[in-house]
Amino acid sequence: MSKKDRLSDRRHFLKSSVLAGASVSSAISAQSVFAQNKESGFLEIDPWTKTQGSTFVNPPYGLPSKYEKNVVRLLPSPAPTFLTGSRTPLQSLHGIITPNGLVFERHHAGVPDINPDLHKLVIHGLVDRPMVFTMEDIVRFPSESRIYFLECSGNSAAELKKASNQTVQQIHGLVSCCEWTGVRLSTILQECGVQPGAKWALAEGADGAAMTRSIPMNKMMDDALLVYAQNGEMLRAEQGYPLRLFLPGYEGNMSIKWLRRIKLGTEPWQTREETSAYTDLRSDGKALQFTFAMEVKSVITQPSGLMKLKSKGFYEISGFAWSGNGKIRRVEVSTDGGKSWSEAVLQEPVMDKSLVRFRFPWMWDGAPATLMSRAVDSSGEVQPTMDAVIKAKSANTFYHNNAIQPWLVAANGEITNGR
Repeated sequence: MSKKDRLSDRRHFLKSSVLAGASVSSAISAQSVFAQNKESGFLEIDPWTKTQGSTFVNPPYGLPSKYEKNVVRLLPSPAPTFLTGSRTPLQSLHGIITPNGLVFERHHAGVPDINPDLHKLVIHGLVDRPMVFTMEDIVRFPSESRIYFLECSGNSAAELKKASNQTVQQIHGLVSCCEWTGVRLSTILQECGVQPGAKWALAEGADGAAMTRSIPMNKMMDDALLVYAQNGEMLRAEQGYPLRLFLPGYEGNMSIKWLRRIKLGTEPWQTREETSAYTDLRSDGKALQFTFAMEVKSVITQPSGLMKLKSKGFYEISGFAWSGNGKIRRVEVSTDGGKSWSEAVLQEPVMDKSLVRFRFPWMWDGAPATLMSRAVDSSGEVQPTMDAVIKAKSANTFYHNNAIQPWLVAANGEITNGR
């Protein structure tokens, strides 16, 4: 987006916001009675201003305020015998970066306890020089940091079968966005000497499932990263410590965590996770394999499921948009269930294969409304409706649900799933 376009978008946003000005001013005036009553006590000194605060060195690793104790990852309920994942509280996030402690989890055999001093990466197969790298070796290579989203291909999957009256975290919380730091994989593969016949790579994790996926070599030589840090610190254990593969834009399970081995070959290996799982079942009973990239998607997070609007007036509708096929070009918002659409403001930065924050000013008049967002990416792909997703795939599909999410606002302000 050009500077001129950004200024135009901002003016549009501010101009739209002016329409809400009277309501906003009224709300502020209603709360500002201290201006009329100097004895109201609004400016009295609070108790915490009268005492010494806690020392800044306790605890040594910073923690959120105790008043934010409810902003946590969501575990399955009822809890299964063996936990396999958790979900990001999208409704509580600000900006586009997901804090490390809130990044969603998905495991296939639990989280291994790996000593980085003992961990090694083996690269073999169709290479001139099979090599073994220690973590000390890997961090000596030139590094780079990139901001990318990470989404489980099963995100929002339950909605394909039956609409659920849940929060945005419960429905869409298998997506996060971080700054990932590591080494461009192509750099290390060039050290090994990739042979001309290498068309596919097998990536294997060191967890109990030995999670493995087949990956096209063109992706491995393009933007794939060997990641050892996220958001400025070393990977968390549940995110693949001490080393993971990261494939920007691809379904999350392909970014193999606890990476221990890469083998180059001529054909895909047809592993469990690309045959019996992570395939798209069609209406004829056949399954479509290797649907790697996550399609264009968006969701409104504020306001969203199970929230309640307390009064009529101005609200900022906000949410996330992303695409595994490039940048987000545009996000449109509807407050009447898709009868009409208006363009939202995209908050900078707008980056390739990253979450983008969108914002839209809205005056709620107290009548029932249906809020929806629709994203368009740089490839021209438009986010579809649920009916369109099922028609294009089948009623049997489970993965890659990028359908538009409607939120129904009732006259009393309560918000529910509008499917």
